[in-house]
Amino acid sequence: MKIKDRKQDHLNICTQEQVEAGATGLEEVRLAHKALPEIDFDEIDTGIKFLGKKLSYPLIIEAMTGGISEAARINRDVASIAEEYGIGFEVGSQRAAIDDPSLSETFKVRDVAPNAFLIGNVGAVQLNYGYSEKECKKALDMISADALALHLNPLQEVIQAEGNTNFSGLIAKINAIAARLDKPVIAKETGCGISAEIAAHLKVSAIDVAGSGGTSWSLVESYRAKGMKKGIGKTFADWGIPTADAIIENSKLKVPLIASGGIRTGLDAAKAIALGAECTGVALPILRAWKENGREGVKEFLDRFLFELKVAMFLTGSRSVKELRGKVR
Repeated sequence: MKIKDRKQDHLNICTQEQVEAGATGLEEVRLAHKALPEIDFDEIDTGIKFLGKKLSYPLIIEAMTGGISEAARINRDVASIAEEYGIGFEVGSQRAAIDDPSLSETFKVRDVAPNAFLIGNVGAVQLNYGYSEKECKKALDMISADALALHLNPLQEVIQAEGNTNFSGLIAKINAIAARLDKPVIAKETGCGISAEIAAHLKVSAIDVAGSGGTSWSLVESYRAKGMKKGIGKTFADWGIPTADAIIENSKLKVPLIASGGIRTGLDAAKAIALGAECTGVALPILRAWKENGREGVKEFLDRFLFELKVAMFLTGSRSVKELRGKVR
């Protein structure tokens, strides 16, 4: 199957099927309420500086799609909204366009998001299948990106019929790429979490923990699989490190953290930051909002999400995102 056909499958499945599994652990977290917050709600500063870029909110709209015509519309709409709201935007895996440059237009959004924090995206496993610094630079240059995410998805690859499963020696290769590129490199999971044991060996600019409890790519691939792998994809649907656990253990390392994996509300985001993340990420809710009601659907979701985050900051007496850190009961 061609990559673009697989991308269309993924888009259809994520918007039409039940693809979430497990629990993030954030539901067990309680923030420290202050009956007298002693701050003015209107003066709360939700802005942060992340990897050298200023964001109006600690949020990145994470990888969703690319490589197909519908993806071009989604990426451009959502990236332009990211520009408007002052938040980050990450494109889907760019392998399709690196292998077939005619598909690069489905990823290009810089003209509608001239100031946004844009993140390119390549599967780390491709470094064992012919990719090198050259392809990583192509991904960055293709969209004039500010950073590159190297995604880690061993569970998805082993369930996927067309999966690449040679994950040997990748820590050294990721570190070599991070050392050579002139843009920050982010190591990110895709819904199974990154442990501190692994993160401690990665010499990257940031870690996106992408824990379990949100979209399960094992479950997504189970809808595409045939025979034995269909059942195995469901067996491993909730496999991984819950997002809250991944944040807590990685917060002990001196590397900026993005918390993604089942972040569905601004309160989830506030909890993730209180546990030690610098920034948060969402994907599936944005994709579904776009499918349901286009640009207005995405804006409605973001307006609620960002207001919820600010309310949580207010109720914990946090004038800034930094002050929210550690405010857990």
